[in-house]
Amino acid sequence: MRINKYIAHAGVASRRKAEELIKQGLVTVNGQVVRELATTIKSGDKVEVEGQPIYNEEKVYYLLNKPRGVISSVTDDKGRKTVVDLLPNVKERIYPVGRLDRNTTGVLLLTNDGDLASKLTHPKFLKKKVYHVFLDKPVAQEDLQKIAEGIELEDGEIHADEVAYANEDDKKQVGIEIHSGKNRIVRRIFEHLGYRVIKLDRVQFAGLTKKNLRRGDWRFLTEKEVDMLRMGAFE
Repeated sequence: MRINKYIAHAGVASRRKAEELIKQGLVTVNGQVVRELATTIKSGDKVEVEGQPIYNEEKVYYLLNKPRGVISSVTDDKGRKTVVDLLPNVKERIYPVGRLDRNTTGVLLLTNDGDLASKLTHPKFLKKKVYHVFLDKPVAQEDLQKIAEGIELEDGEIHADEVAYANEDDKKQVGIEIHSGKNRIVRRIFEHLGYRVIKLDRVQFAGLTKKNLRRGDWRFLTEKEVDMLRMGAFE
């Protein structure tokens, strides 16, 4: 198995991140630093990343309904609660896929499957995300039209695949479907148009939803869900 794939399978990082670690000289095989991406790992080889031995682990997949105020990270140097803290005693080296900022709630996948994580987050294969947005004031219909047609932000044009009122009786609530993986993109879209996001909840990610999952709770993905993600069956 190629070294970058081995590292990804061990749940340390995606293949792309693994390649960066190799180029930086942070990976050793049997005590020797390797920098060649074509290096292959054989049975019995001892692989270390940044001085820590790694092993191929059984793949695990957790779906979390992330609560507000929790960091989408494995650890936090400020001692704040992370999404991993909400899970049981996990032995595998898992990490969140498609991060949510601290104050955004909703669907979050955590896994040690680096290959799948890369497939779900790579710009070439960005998956659909659906958000329920609560704003500080009613959203004008013409602003929804602007979002659908595309608006120019500091890092380029962005448009929603679909956007509509989530509740016709309360036009402060909007549902938005988007594929972009840009940082804080939903918040920035509405801030650009003069609105303040009060609450932001991701209700769908790559076909996964938080149905029957209370805030702060988690479940394992089913084999069918994992297979669907691997096959790219979801948008």
